[in-house]
Amino acid sequence: MSDVLLNFIAGGVGGSCTVIVGHPFDTVKVRIQTMARPKPGEKPQFTGALDCAKRTVAKEGFFALYKGMAAPLVGVSPLFAVFFGGCAVGKWLQQTDPNQEMTFIQNANAGALAGVFTTIVMVPGERIKCLLQVQQAGSAPSGVHYDGPLDVVKKLYKQGGIASIYRGTGATLLRDIPASAAYLSVYEYLKKKFSGEGAQRTLSPGATLMAGGLAGIANWGVCIPADVLKSRLQTAPEGKYPDGIRGVLREVLREEGPRALFKGFWPVMLRAFPANAACFFGLELTLAAFRFFGIGGHPTPSTEVVPVPHDE
Repeated sequence: MSDVLLNFIAGGVGGSCTVIVGHPFDTVKVRIQTMARPKPGEKPQFTGALDCAKRTVAKEGFFALYKGMAAPLVGVSPLFAVFFGGCAVGKWLQQTDPNQEMTFIQNANAGALAGVFTTIVMVPGERIKCLLQVQQAGSAPSGVHYDGPLDVVKKLYKQGGIASIYRGTGATLLRDIPASAAYLSVYEYLKKKFSGEGAQRTLSPGATLMAGGLAGIANWGVCIPADVLKSRLQTAPEGKYPDGIRGVLREVLREEGPRALFKGFWPVMLRAFPANAACFFGLELTLAAFRFFGIGGHPTPSTEVVPVPHDE
């Protein structure tokens, strides 16, 4: 079980890398997903991801793209720590031997279990992040102005208690169980392909970045519709959707059609590759450092992949 602790720590490092690289893309994604539907004859608030980014920077400055980053930076590092620790638990539960190599399905199972673990950590941070990201020029879709993450927590608790802070839990589970299964299984599959055969598998930094980036694309390719519903639910005024995600889904399909479930597709995909490449690079680099200093047990064949600096 020492692998669980090491993956927990390394996951925290990877999570920090993810936030720093990916947050501007995430801000654009959330703003596109939650923008008001234009009335007949009116132009939409944003015509696309690039237009959203340009307008945001022009109106609010470059650092507006990093609005709300404090919440995920505080929340995502432990979130990824929990996720990769959960993946290690999921693998351990399925192993009959410490050196057993996981199959694609077994890695998917481990990822899905980790997705359940992360929901408790993720939901409050996601709710805070989304509310701050859509807040523009002193106003927000919910009609309430927030001065920062702590102010969001205070006002949400005053409005609806803990339930308000954890609004979107079901939507987050719907998003993250299949997405996390795809995330880990695709990464482990590509890692094996890129690292070659034999007892001493090595993975170059470039291959690590490629495997991580493609795993991120697989993750988001699975979960974009659920993410759209989650974003709208978490940024809506208190009481707008009494039946939760089902009410959001009905409204979206009725008023905008199925295509609206894929709003923010391009900023998500543009973010997915670099953010998750950074995540897995940070993860593998930290695990490699542990091995270099002789910390932890012997890695299993499925994780014996070391980022080795060399010219590509």
